[in-house]
Amino acid sequence: MALSSSCRTWHCLLALFLLSSAAYGQLSPSFYAKSCPTLELIVRATMIKALLAERRMGASLLRLHFHDCFVQGCDGSILLDDVGSFVGEKTAFPNVNSVRGYEVIDEIKRNVEQVCPGVVSCADITALAARDGFLQLGGPSWAVPLGHRDSTTASLTQANSDLPGPSLNLDQLIAAFAKKQLSPRDLTALSGTHTIGFSQCLNFRDHIYNGTNIDPAFAALRKGACPALAPNGDTNLAPLDVQTPLFFDNAYYRNLVAKRGLLNSDQVLFNGGSQDALVRQYAANPALFASDLVTAMIKMASLTPPSGTPTQIRRNCRVVNS
Repeated sequence: MALSSSCRTWHCLLALFLLSSAAYGQLSPSFYAKSCPTLELIVRATMIKALLAERRMGASLLRLHFHDCFVQGCDGSILLDDVGSFVGEKTAFPNVNSVRGYEVIDEIKRNVEQVCPGVVSCADITALAARDGFLQLGGPSWAVPLGHRDSTTASLTQANSDLPGPSLNLDQLIAAFAKKQLSPRDLTALSGTHTIGFSQCLNFRDHIYNGTNIDPAFAALRKGACPALAPNGDTNLAPLDVQTPLFFDNAYYRNLVAKRGLLNSDQVLFNGGSQDALVRQYAANPALFASDLVTAMIKMASLTPPSGTPTQIRRNCRVVNS
C-alpha cells in the first residue's frame, strides 16, 4: 500500500516537473525554428507595413516591450484588456493614454495564427516587434530570447510601483533596475533608447520649469509647447532626442552632456553622479553604446514570471483563453 502511494506521489511530481519544464523551458532565439519557421518573416513584414504608416511606431513598440517585461517578466500581461472583473495593466499611471501599439501586436498575432495557430505567445511577438521596429529606425539587431508564455494574470499594482517614472533620481533608477537584475550600466544603455521617440508634456513639465540641471535655452524651447499649469497641454508631445527623434544614433548622450535631456530621469544620468563617465563614453563611442544596448536588451527580454505563475499561449492577446 505504501509503495502504491509512493508511486502515485512520484507520478504527480513527474507531471508537475514536465508541466513546469514546458512552461518555463530554456529561452532560445531558435525556439520556434521547427514549430513556426516563418515567424520572424511574418513579424518583420507586418512591422515594415506599420512603420511605413507611422515611423514613430518603432519607438512605441520598444516602449511597450519594456513596460511588459518590467511587470511580472516578459509575459504579455500588459496586452490584457480590462474585461468584467479582470483588471489589467493598461490603466496604470505609466501606461494609460501613453503606451501604444496594441493594434500592431493584434495584427501580427492574427497573421501568425493563420500560419502557426496556437504556437507563438503574445509575449514573444511583442519582443520580436520591438526588435524589428528598432532595427528599421537604424538601431542594432539582437537575437531575441524566445519561448516565453503568456500570463493569465496582470498586476496593476506592480505596473504602478515598478515601472520607472520620469521624476526618479539616479539612486531610485538604479534600485528599480536592480530589482529586475539589471545593472547601472544596463540602465544607462537602455535609457539610450530615448534617442528615438517622444514624450508627453506631463512627463517633463516639472523638469523644464523647476529643474536645476537643464540648459536654459533648451528649457525655453520646450516650454513653447508645454504650458506651466496642468492639465493644459498635458498630452503635447516633444522629441526625446531633439536632433534625430526617429533615427537611432548616440545623440541622446551628447544631449545629456549638454544638459538637454528632456526628462529628469534622463538628465540624472549625467549630473555629477556614478554614470557620468559612461555617458561620456557613449557620447564619444556609438559602437560601444550599441554593443552594450544589445547586451542589456537581451537581459531584459530574458525576464520571466515567478515560478508557478499560470501561463498559456493566448489565442487573442487581449484576453485570457476561455
